Amino acid sequence: MVNAKGQGRTFRFGVFEVDELTGELRREGKAQPRVRDQALRILIVLLERPQDLITRDELRERLWAADTFVDFDHGLNTAINQLRNALGDVAANPRFIQTLPRRGYRFIAPVVVMGGPAAALATGDRERGVKEEPEETIGRRSIVLSDRQDLPAASSGLVRILFGLIQSMYLVFYVVSLARLSKVSEVLAELGSPARFVLIVLIITAAAGIPMRLYLFSAAAFNYRGLKDKFRKLFPFVVVLDLIWAVAPFLLVHQIGIGFAIAATAMLLYVPFSQRSLLMMQRD
Repeated sequence: MVNAKGQGRTFRFGVFEVDELTGELRREGKAQPRVRDQALRILIVLLERPQDLITRDELRERLWAADTFVDFDHGLNTAINQLRNALGDVAANPRFIQTLPRRGYRFIAPVVVMGGPAAALATGDRERGVKEEPEETIGRRSIVLSDRQDLPAASSGLVRILFGLIQSMYLVFYVVSLARLSKVSEVLAELGSPARFVLIVLIITAAAGIPMRLYLFSAAAFNYRGLKDKFRKLFPFVVVLDLIWAVAPFLLVHQIGIGFAIAATAMLLYVPFSQRSLLMMQRD
């Protein structure tokens, strides 16, 4: 069945969990059709080392006995297809199992390991993203924000380009608004008494936003390590700042019209969350 040293472990990823001892696959706590033994063994190997490339040769050595006369390539491909069907995964746009042609496979979603001996997780496992957490902390999923396992994989280069373009857009907002402060004041004057307060908020947020955007742009351009974690810590501030500046199109309402200003604001309301999603999609 499974390796004795792994008895008692439960692997959790996305909405799924695998009980290594019983071989049971569950989705949101509900048992799924049983996965064949060979496919289960492959899944366990992948789950033990998320983010690592598991070569086809390694799978052959670990899971196919040397004296077993089978078509290895066909058997492996069949097992991987069974896993993908069970997990609702797609090879062309994987959420869990990534194929590296002619090389092997990589499990790309975060994995949480529960149970088993404490020594089951080596330091290298933790660095690769395997986590051991108390049961009560697992399975908490945001009902509003996307989770990493819900998002498709995207190349590092594409993510950095799009993320950098978003930072550039906000930099343009800030700089142009400050450069044309007199014109902005005239537009805000139509608000009456709140105009002075709105103008002060605009100046303060633009002044605070410029260095932050320059940092994020540089981090994306030069591929800073730990950008995801740093952005996660900045995210509450970024959300507030971006939601304030989502109304920036109304500064141009006389030029673009009220309808376009509303549409542009609606799109900008999503942008802070799109930045978060972009960084979570980065797999390389």
